[in-house]
Amino acid sequence: MGINILAMGSYLPEQTLTNDDFVKFVDTNDEWIRTRTGICERHMAGWEPAWLMGKNAALKAIERAGIDPKDIGLIIVSSVTSDFLTPSMASILQYELGAENAAAFDLNAACSGFVYTLDTARRFLETDSSMKYALVVSAEALSRFTDFEDRGTCILFGDGAAAAVIESSDKLYSSFLASDGSGARKLFARNCHVAPEVKVESDFDDGFPEKPIHKLYQDGREVYKFAVKALPHAFDSAAEKIGLTSSDMDWFIPHQANIRIIETAAKNLHISTDKFIVTVDHHGNTSSASIPLALCEAIEKGDVKRGQKLALIGFGAGLTYGSVIIEY
Repeated sequence: MGINILAMGSYLPEQTLTNDDFVKFVDTNDEWIRTRTGICERHMAGWEPAWLMGKNAALKAIERAGIDPKDIGLIIVSSVTSDFLTPSMASILQYELGAENAAAFDLNAACSGFVYTLDTARRFLETDSSMKYALVVSAEALSRFTDFEDRGTCILFGDGAAAAVIESSDKLYSSFLASDGSGARKLFARNCHVAPEVKVESDFDDGFPEKPIHKLYQDGREVYKFAVKALPHAFDSAAEKIGLTSSDMDWFIPHQANIRIIETAAKNLHISTDKFIVTVDHHGNTSSASIPLALCEAIEKGDVKRGQKLALIGFGAGLTYGSVIIEY
């Protein structure tokens, strides 16, 4: 059993940072950023909480779907930048959207989050015949833990949210989810440390590099090596289950991390980059929101059409990776 995406919605904060803005606080320039990442600008949340961005995206999706929020049976929010340790953003959205009959929880699979969330929601719809619709939301405010003194990472990330209303369907569907925890120390941001008054001295070393509290650390070289292999492997693993190949796809919509990763992955899949939806130039890396933001934009522009076969492919911290193949 597959899914039908009834409608999508997106939200991007008004504030943007261009590459030239970064010259003011790190040693970089526009050409250096563009040639290495493909990024020209990215949106920054500023005062806006991640849950509010998620709400704005979800409202658009619900309105376009033409459904009553009370008919939503499940809300899952994917994020690495939740505004609270508890409650979940999904619980906040359940109230804010008037989805009074929905179960709600958050899911953290980093930049693979939308793929994980979409597949998780499908499994709920498959096993509960009383569930009419599910709402999946990706909301990220990466600027909250970006280290703006690290020129290698601060140029990469942006903020935004996107949402999809889905229902069960007999449309084409396949998925593959995976993780390689041996790479967990290659991309991370710590949570709260123990409070000073209860801290106990210890020589314990968890193996994670030192980094200012809450700031993002990335071993760019190692993450790149992982991503260019994980992306084609995730697609091939999902496609093999249903007897498809890369040539059968109308569009590939990968996590928008870096244009070089996308170009190398396309080469490894033996297909043209023309079949890839690319928004990294004006969104930057928005973690789990990058795939649904790209998909929503492509639908709004008319590039993605009903009946087309789509491959959504994520990879990120964990190190997680996965792919969902759907018919739109």
